[in-house]
This record gives sequence, structure tokens and C-alpha cells, in this order.
Amino acid sequence: MLRLVSLKLGRLYRYVKLAVLGSLAAALLLNTHSLLASLHRNELSERRFLQLNKCPACWGTSWCRKFLNGQLRLESWGRLRLLDFLNVKNVYFARYGEPREGSRRVVLKRLGSAQELADIDAKICRRATGRGRCDLLQALHATEFASINGDVRLLTPDVVEGWSDLVHCPSQRLLDRLVRRYAETKDSGSFLLRNLKDSERMQLLITLAFNPEPLVLQSFPSDEGWPFAKYLGACGRMVAVNYVGEELWSYFNAPWEKRVDLAWQLMEIAEQLTNNDFEFALYLLDVSFDNFAVGPRDGKVIIVDAENVLVADKRLIKQNKPENWDVWYESKFDDCDKEACLSFSKEILCARATVDHNYYAVCQNLLSRHAMWRGTSGGLLHDPPAEIAKDGRLEALLDECANPKKRYGRFQAAKELREYLAQLSNNVR
Repeated sequence: MLRLVSLKLGRLYRYVKLAVLGSLAAALLLNTHSLLASLHRNELSERRFLQLNKCPACWGTSWCRKFLNGQLRLESWGRLRLLDFLNVKNVYFARYGEPREGSRRVVLKRLGSAQELADIDAKICRRATGRGRCDLLQALHATEFASINGDVRLLTPDVVEGWSDLVHCPSQRLLDRLVRRYAETKDSGSFLLRNLKDSERMQLLITLAFNPEPLVLQSFPSDEGWPFAKYLGACGRMVAVNYVGEELWSYFNAPWEKRVDLAWQLMEIAEQLTNNDFEFALYLLDVSFDNFAVGPRDGKVIIVDAENVLVADKRLIKQNKPENWDVWYESKFDDCDKEACLSFSKEILCARATVDHNYYAVCQNLLSRHAMWRGTSGGLLHDPPAEIAKDGRLEALLDECANPKKRYGRFQAAKELREYLAQLSNNVR
């Protein structure tokens, strides 16, 4: 009986697969003319495709001249709008060229799915008119984004707290940094909100509320050693960032020596984001193989999805001394049997000076045997060489880092794991 059911399910899967492929082929045939036209058009130079008409309910305009002048072109399949249903995240690859410098690859992001972008428009309209559809530009002036106008000197925590992960518990020091480093203004460098134009201020606030990834990249830039992709600019509802390389997942079955080096870098990133001279703790709330990429030349690991980053100001925590602020916090292991699971409390991340969250996230979701992704398990450090497996030290450290058995065991395991991986990577180089 079971075999009969499995055979039926297998046939059903094949029929559905054939039907989908047949429908796609038919659609391609019926739309041959429009497909050929879209391959020759440069939609990145079209205001409608960039959704410039949505501004200032957009991400910025600093790169509009480059877009509208045709300096960016979508790569191959990215030009086919028929395939947009496969691109749920609205992430595109493009070539960007300067007249005398040649072209290079960049990544373009709308910062949300088509539905999420439609939802923000509807939310603005409902706040202003009570209806789901309206004149967006007029409606903006009846929202909280417009109430923070040119008379407001500073962007303050009481106004934006909780708008997104980035500002779940913002300090004035963090907000001043966001405004001072805002890249979508010609007069950056001042922490005074009133120095921004009305449209620039609106764009900053909407980005902060909808998807603050551009602000993370601007405030903690790669040029200063932070492990994030480089922010380039925006036009309408399209943001351009530097292309880093293949995603970390493509290295899952790389040679052992390469995987050891990548694992060491990941632990170093966890350490840097947790403990740094600026006393900002940047906690990664979404950690998966898709959120990291590896440079093809330097082999450097970079975070390429920074939407869900919570920033806690350790200096403020030490100053305000909330309850148990100086008690080390150990994240709870989450054996949820699903991909990219993490257990955390944002309130605790905001109220403790010493937290092991980033070590926990990297060990559980990327390195240890508990890591699951796309139907695989075993983590990046799966199948170590026989002598390392026999020694048992690596497995013990990974287990203690992911699911500690001793009090404060993860803190010690993370430290020893970083040292051990550094030793292993030096030995194999």
C-alpha cells in the first residue's frame, strides 16, 4: 500500500512538473515579441521601472543620473519580466560602467517583495485617508514621516524606537551616526536632522521603517573594516550595492582547507560585531548560508543581507544599568528541526552588556552538525579529515558553541574555536 501511494505521488509530481514546464514554454511562445523587446530595452533607465514616481516614499536618488544615463544594465535573464515570479526577493544582477573604467558587476535590490512594497503604499494611504489606495505623495504629508519636519533638530530615540530591528532600542549616539553618515544627501557629515532637505529626511525615515539595510551599510561601512557589502547609491526604489561574490552556500562542499578558513572568518565576524572599540553590538537576527558571500579574489567573507541587524549601544547599557545588565547572557539553543532557526529576546539583547548571540547564531546555523540548509545537515565543517575527527576537539568545541552544557560554556568555546580554526587554517596554508 505504501509503495502504491509513493508511486502515485511520484507520478503526480512528474505530471505537475511537466504541466508547469509546458505552461512556461507556452507563455514564452505567446510572448516571444515582448520577450525580444525586453532583452533589448534597458529598463534600468526607465523612471517607471525604478519607481521614481513613488519618491520621496523611496530609498534615495543619489544614483539616478547613473541609472537614467544608461550606465547600468540588467544581466541576461534579469531582463525577462516573465520570470519575475521566480525573483521573490527582487534582487537583480547588473553591469555598471564608467566611460573610462570599464564595467563591473553590482547587485540591485528593491528591499522587499512586490507585495511588501504594495503593503507599505497601502499602509501610508490608510494612515492618511483610511483607504488602501490614494495619491501617495499627498498622503505622505499626513503621516508621522512628515511630522518630523525641518523644525526638528535631532532624530531622537522616542520617535523611532521599534520602527525596525536596527532601532529596536536606539541610543542618541546611534541615531546621530545614522544621520551623519546618510549617503542620500549631498551635505552628509552633520548629525542635525534639520540640515537634510524635506525629501531626504522623508527617504531616510521611510528606509528606517521599511528595510534599514542601506542605513546599516552606510553607518558601518566596509571601507572602515566592517564586514558588510559596500553601499553604492539608490534611485527610486532600487538600491545598488557592490557585488561580493558567490554565496557561502556554494562553498558547502569546497575543499576542507577552504572551509576551515571560511569558518574562522565567520567566527571573527561574530567577534567583531559583538566586541569592538565603538561599543556598538551588532546582533545578526537572520543567519543563513544565503546571507553571506565570499570574494573570488581575496576569499573574504562578507555579510550581504543586513536587513535584520539589531544594534545595541553598550555604552548606554553601562550608563543606565538596567536590571541584570552586567550578568552575562547565554542564548538558548533552539533544536527546532528547521532551517536557520534562532532563539532570542530583543529586549535582553538591548539590556545586557555581554551577550553570546552572534557566536550562537554562527555555530548553530552555519558551522555545527545542527546547521540545516536546503535539505542538508552537518554544517560548513562537515566530514573533517580522519585525524581531526579522531582527535574530537573540533566536534566538542562546535557542540559546546551551539548547545553548551556548562555555564558560560559558549563564551569559552567560541574563543577556543576561533583560536583552533586559526591554527588549522595556518597549518594548511
